[in-house]
Amino acid sequence: MRRSLPRDERQKAERAIGNALRHLKLLRRGHRVAVYLAMAGEVDLGPTIEALWRAGCLLHVPRIVSRRRGRMGFVPFPPGARLRANPNAYGIAEPVASATAAISPRNLDAVLMPVVGFDRHGNRLGMGAGYYDRALRHLQGGSRRWRRPRLVGLAFACQEVELIVPSTWDIPLDVVVTERGVIVPERQRPHPAPRSN
Repeated sequence: MRRSLPRDERQKAERAIGNALRHLKLLRRGHRVAVYLAMAGEVDLGPTIEALWRAGCLLHVPRIVSRRRGRMGFVPFPPGARLRANPNAYGIAEPVASATAAISPRNLDAVLMPVVGFDRHGNRLGMGAGYYDRALRHLQGGSRRWRRPRLVGLAFACQEVELIVPSTWDIPLDVVVTERGVIVPERQRPHPAPRSN
């Protein structure tokens, strides 16, 4: 559905999402914010990235550290950062910055994440490789109220589904932003699906 959005409708929605993002108190001068470099169908953050740089945010982007182990880190993404000549194995652009420059996700204030689908409980469907869940596993279980980073899912309204039953390793979103506004997930979440043998 997200890929079938007409170009003008998509651009209008992306502007609305960018405007809503810029009004979140999570994105302030000096805050360390992880953004993503969009692939086909995802909300394009290009104009938002420019606005966040102008606002004084310190940006980072995901970079695969080990595909075999399914691990990624968040590397600095300053204004003028160069991208690698070829995208990664998933077709996603990555900066030239070495993976050794990655910072701990615990040092990020917010992570802006693409979603394939989401529900009102903050559950998120990604592309299925689990990179974000592994990178943010320190947030599993317990109260998330004062822990960093805050997780912000970005999606078009058409990506909302009624219910996603999370797996035990899934990390819920703190906020979802669509072209219709900001959604703060309901506290009651469905019980995790058991692991299959």
